[in-house]
Amino acid sequence: MSQLKVLVVGASIAGPTAAYWLAKAGANVTIIERFPKLRTNGQSIDIRTAGVTVMRKMLGMEPAVRAKTTQVEGISFVRANGRPYATIKATGNPDQQSLVSEYEIFRGDLAQVLFDLTKNNENIKYVFGEQVASMQQTEKNDGPITVEFANGLSTSEYDLVVACDGATSRTRAIGLGCGVRDHIKPTNCWAAYFTIEQDLLEGSKMVQLYSAKGGRFFALGPDPSGINRVGLMGLQPRNDRDATLPFREAMKQGDDALKRFVAQHYKGAGWKTDKILKGMMETKDFYGSEIVQVKTQNLYKGRFVLVGDAGYAPGFTGTGTTLAITGAYILAGEVGRYKSDLAAGLRGYEERMRPIINDMQKVPPLIPTIIAPQTVWGIWLRNNIFAFIAWTRILEFLQRFFASSFANSDKYRLPEYEWVA
Repeated sequence: MSQLKVLVVGASIAGPTAAYWLAKAGANVTIIERFPKLRTNGQSIDIRTAGVTVMRKMLGMEPAVRAKTTQVEGISFVRANGRPYATIKATGNPDQQSLVSEYEIFRGDLAQVLFDLTKNNENIKYVFGEQVASMQQTEKNDGPITVEFANGLSTSEYDLVVACDGATSRTRAIGLGCGVRDHIKPTNCWAAYFTIEQDLLEGSKMVQLYSAKGGRFFALGPDPSGINRVGLMGLQPRNDRDATLPFREAMKQGDDALKRFVAQHYKGAGWKTDKILKGMMETKDFYGSEIVQVKTQNLYKGRFVLVGDAGYAPGFTGTGTTLAITGAYILAGEVGRYKSDLAAGLRGYEERMRPIINDMQKVPPLIPTIIAPQTVWGIWLRNNIFAFIAWTRILEFLQRFFASSFANSDKYRLPEYEWVA
């Protein structure tokens, strides 16, 4: 294992975490990222359960994350007139979190934290502006993988290739010999994220959540710099077989076309919609994505392996970051545990991750309906249920309902591994 040569594809969350642990297992790691530089924008994400356990094993990561948390104090669910009908705040216990995480951080800030933890490691090299063009394994899939690159990096052999490039991973398609969408399970939901210069929260550190009929969901949150972060989510009925197709077609045409699509979809939604959409049209950091689950029969093929959203995007469950961090740790730990038997290490990774994936990918019944009801009556019913839950303070109910997201941090009892570096 001491000289194992590894290629990691993707430099967001899963990729740098995998590189960190693979280097500790003695590997020499190259990370490629198709964007020309580290992407430091993005929505708020959080670290929970097993992800907290792994974070605490990474020297310096927990204080770095705490220094960059969003500083959100809680969540207010608001009506069209802006009045809150339910408020939820953090538990104060990072090992048993509520809807508000003690480790909530913007995606770009977490990517920066992980980059900073790995960029000076002599066994880790970053290459930006590069992507895989092709991969060739031996006939029995038991030897190194020959990788050709698209943008100038020399063709090379790798003992292991790790795909960490998201739910719509092109690398997964190449490595498994399938289509990009072959293992994607649609949720009939899409989202758009951006910042706006105007502080519509007027200095408040509470996130405001609002729903309008037609499955239109808004999240308006603070930013330490004084601007606002916005997340828009469009949910369609599950019986609509390909409801996200218009969104995907607009996305192919570029940001301007996608902004127009989103603006049209949210037109007339009430609340602060007009100001939010005006800010969206002016923003420079807009991006959108389809929310999906990824389910593959196997997490690896020969010496090609999937980590994070590329292998097991969870969709609505809010566990994507935790799964990515946990998967990276277990992959490196199992590969290091079996040392010269790479096939056994990959089998160990599959066997240990499957129960965690199955648990964290469970979408509780009616979640799309609860997040963004389709009808005015549905919104009224949801609002009154949430108001009752908040008034009675029975958050334990929510924690049982969303068990995979809010379980105690030691629920999964991750193995301890021996590291050589």
